[in-house]
Amino acid sequence: MPELGKVDRDFFGEYIYPNLGADREDVTLGPQHGVDFGVVDVGEKAVAMATDPVFVMPSLGFERAAWFAFHILMSDVAVSGLPPTHLSVDFNLPPEITNEEFQTVWETFDAEARELGVSVVTGHTGRYAGCNYPMVGGATSVSVGEFDQLVRPDGAEVGDRIVVTKGPAIEATGLLSIQFESLMEAEMDADDIADATDRFYDMSPVKDALTAAAAGPVNAMHDATECGIYGGLYEMARAAGVGVELETDRVPVQPGVREACGFFGIDPWISISEGTLLAAVDPDGVDDVLDALDAEGIPAADAGVVTAGSGLVVDGEPTDHPGVDPFWGTFEEYMGKLQA
Repeated sequence: MPELGKVDRDFFGEYIYPNLGADREDVTLGPQHGVDFGVVDVGEKAVAMATDPVFVMPSLGFERAAWFAFHILMSDVAVSGLPPTHLSVDFNLPPEITNEEFQTVWETFDAEARELGVSVVTGHTGRYAGCNYPMVGGATSVSVGEFDQLVRPDGAEVGDRIVVTKGPAIEATGLLSIQFESLMEAEMDADDIADATDRFYDMSPVKDALTAAAAGPVNAMHDATECGIYGGLYEMARAAGVGVELETDRVPVQPGVREACGFFGIDPWISISEGTLLAAVDPDGVDDVLDALDAEGIPAADAGVVTAGSGLVVDGEPTDHPGVDPFWGTFEEYMGKLQA
């Protein structure tokens, strides 16, 4: 298990995958490393579900932190192509959180849930010693819909085009720039810093995924979280037993990303990028998907192709899974500098 971040495939395969409880016929998509959600068949309806930590960073301000926390929870089921419908949430809160701060968090969750048509169906809330920000609980999000509308994470087919929205390091740029803006001011242009902090509200792939799926046909989707675009495409290829070729010069890169990643010394292509959607799209549907995303103001491009074989090829060079995302170590390093 890595010191920071998600477990790798070897750990998953040795410790988690062999121990998954009962073998039930209604589970049509079970746990796999690098796959965003699972699916259960309930009376001919597809129920997609995903579980993630409740990630709240008070330094963002509680309203902004809660917006991001909510969209993290929605993103993994949204890439099923089925609109999120239900949420179960557990808050294990640090003792220092005030009633007013929690009210802001919960009212923000409520507002975002109402906008997406999501109902909170159960949960748990309490303050406990030993609980600390930013991981203050966990939640399961659910999408209910028709099987013919479901986009499986392992559905990429040879010949599909790879559509990428927003580009690399969206989350790394947004979070690091807001958290450490005061440290950046001594070395970076003010306009570049403003561009970097503006990436914050790009950190949701929910609209991207639902827009792409509705325009379709889309065969697979994945959000580029830990290990970024390279990690996400590698996982998408592995899940489907295919290869992926990516041309980086075709991928949109948002303002402030290169500058912020240069300041922090991280590779944007392997850095966490919540908000970036990776989609394997039938060639006949690419223009429709790109037009639909453009109509929603979402930057996107056809930047690659699904091939026979395996693994990821970037600009003609075979590329391994990054293994470790630089975001977590960088965040810890700069927190030390901020507190020095």
